[in-house]
Amino acid sequence: MHVTLATNPGRASRPNEDFVGAVPGAVVLLDGAGIPGAEALCAHGVAWYTHRLGGTLLGGLSRADGRDLAAILADAIAETAAAHRATCDIADPSSPQATVLMARADRGRLEHLLLAESYLVLDQVGGGVRVVTDEREVTARRECSVPLAGVTPGTPEYDHIRASCALALRARRNQPGGYWIAKDDPRAAWEAVTGSVALDELNGIAVLSNGASRIVTPYGLTDWPGVRELLATDGPSGVIRRVREFEAEVSGGPDALVPDDATVAHYRLMP
Repeated sequence: MHVTLATNPGRASRPNEDFVGAVPGAVVLLDGAGIPGAEALCAHGVAWYTHRLGGTLLGGLSRADGRDLAAILADAIAETAAAHRATCDIADPSSPQATVLMARADRGRLEHLLLAESYLVLDQVGGGVRVVTDEREVTARRECSVPLAGVTPGTPEYDHIRASCALALRARRNQPGGYWIAKDDPRAAWEAVTGSVALDELNGIAVLSNGASRIVTPYGLTDWPGVRELLATDGPSGVIRRVREFEAEVSGGPDALVPDDATVAHYRLMP
């Protein structure tokens, strides 16, 4: 397999909270999350969490010891939690956490695992594209935001309801019927979206963080087959560059966009 990687922070003034890395036959992508200003909960921060967890995952994958992806993730979550449990309030809902996407070629198959919102694009032999994601976080956010419908943004009422919606969403995190994300509880790993496909059915794969997937939704700059073509011509950096160009075009208008950290990895299966 041949892999190319690219990542870009949403804002130069803040650390990139995405993580991407690869070992032979496997790739890991994390998109960090946390509440701004929550330094009192965790002195390390979200970027530290994603890099610590991501590095631990790569170490687990590199051992090729036969463990399944969920077991590798569970051990990595437990190890990362132990690294800052004594100094940080890791159980608080606002402490650092991350989406997880793992993909591994093993015994003729491409195995995948996803927790929360990131995107695995399967470039299928014969020309088709299939996208795998964990929709539970998006679904929970949509359901929790229902009370905001028809309320004018920027008003005290809107701000009050929005805060209540945020609390409702946090209450669904790592709970049955809600959504799952890597944080302090290794049991989340066993709730991940998993699957596999035969390697001989694929030309390659791509993985995208939420900030990079905006090229399709919500920006509508292309579709997923278009992402595949862009990767073939311009690589991962070309996808991110197109996202940033669009965000720059509307940065001064009333619909200004807030850029997010954007990360893409592209694996091509070598003949």
